[in-house]
Amino acid sequence: MITLQRRQLVGHDILLARHGNHINAMRVDRGAGRVVAFLDDGSTDSAPNLIAPGLRMPDTLRSVFREDWKFLTGISACCAGLAGLMFAASAALAGMSGDPAMVQILTAYSGN
Repeated sequence: MITLQRRQLVGHDILLARHGNHINAMRVDRGAGRVVAFLDDGSTDSAPNLIAPGLRMPDTLRSVFREDWKFLTGISACCAGLAGLMFAASAALAGMSGDPAMVQILTAYSGN
């Protein structure tokens, strides 16, 4: 089940436990999967973001789009194609009929 929560960064907690108030700034190195802390004395320390490499983190909206973009694009293309096909069929049906009243019925939207 998709929860769409913000992912909690374990590295922040590890670094806070190690250094406490001696941290000036922290940044996330997503490529390496680590959190890097800049300390008061000018040094840096880092900690991994995951407790276990195989751990399944909660899904976020961004991760769902990143993983399923091909499927979502395919569904969108199918819906657009079906809408175009229905419009073309309606226009063709209206064109086949020689009766102007039928053309008006098939092309007009009734608000009632």
